[in-house]
Amino acid sequence: MKNELAMFGMGCFWAPQKLFNSIPGVKKTIVGYAGGSKENPTYKEVCVGKTGHTEVIKIEYNPKEISYEDLLNIFWKNHNPEIKNKEQYKSIVFYYDEKQRALAEKKKEERYITEILPAPEFYKAEECHQNYYKKSSDDDIIKI
Repeated sequence: MKNELAMFGMGCFWAPQKLFNSIPGVKKTIVGYAGGSKENPTYKEVCVGKTGHTEVIKIEYNPKEISYEDLLNIFWKNHNPEIKNKEQYKSIVFYYDEKQRALAEKKKEERYITEILPAPEFYKAEECHQNYYKKSSDDDIIKI
């Protein structure tokens, strides 16, 4: 069985990358932007709300080692899916297939405002944002 993909928006993407990189079965993470209207947006454009993108983490995982359902549980337990922030930081699950959509809908609680949408084009964030937690102190990273 080959690796599969998951994509979540759960606030600033720095802390989620640190979190998911520590999970056995997660093979690779990339932070970036998804769901907006501009191709290849920059961090500055996303931050000022010019593109409609959300900061997301794209996760490559081995489903033999960790299930998508387990990833969803980690997602919902490690951010506040009840508060709507600006577009850049909203709570969102981008699914890659019908199975992921169904699991996300099943696991979502009524009070959650988390959106569940098909995975759009993903734009990798600038290199300075990749594994930011390794380049800075914990005080610099926004906690989930």
